[in-house]
Parts: sequence; C-alpha cells; structure tokens
Amino acid sequence: MNQMGVVLYTKAKSFSCWRAKRLLRRNGYAFEVLDLADGSEEDGGGWVDRTISQKRVPFVFIDGRPVGGLREIVALDASGALDRLVQGEV
Repeated sequence: MNQMGVVLYTKAKSFSCWRAKRLLRRNGYAFEVLDLADGSEEDGGGWVDRTISQKRVPFVFIDGRPVGGLREIVALDASGALDRLVQGEV
C-alpha cells in the first residue's frame, strides 16, 4: 500500500498513545513515533504546543497535516476516512 507519511507524537507512559499506536499498527500503517518525554525532539513539547491547539498526546500528523488525537483517529478509522487520508486520497 502506498501511503503518506504518518507521524505520531507521544509520551511513553500514556495509555492513549499506546492505543493510537495499536490502531495504526492494526491497520498496517507505517508511522514514525516522536516521544516528547524523552527529549529526542529538538524543541520538545514546545513545538507541538505552538503548532496545535490541544496540549494532549497522542497527536497525529499525516503528510505534515495535523489530524488530531486518539479520539479523532478512532472516529476517522470508524468512518473509513483514515484509510483515505493515509493513502493520500483526500
């Protein structure tokens, strides 16, 4: 399957982040995980706080576009829209 780039901002001990990763894996999507808690990001959570309006993780970007958190990707998955986004059809 051809897919757009999927990036998941997480914190290691977050159950919601674990659920988001499980959903993406279950659907067979390749994705990059950026853990904000380990300081691996140059700007850490500050970049995410300035870029998105919510301050919770997980947060998903598809092809550089902010998609939302766990609630949003679960709803997109249920409607079939997540597949279309990841495949670049939207």
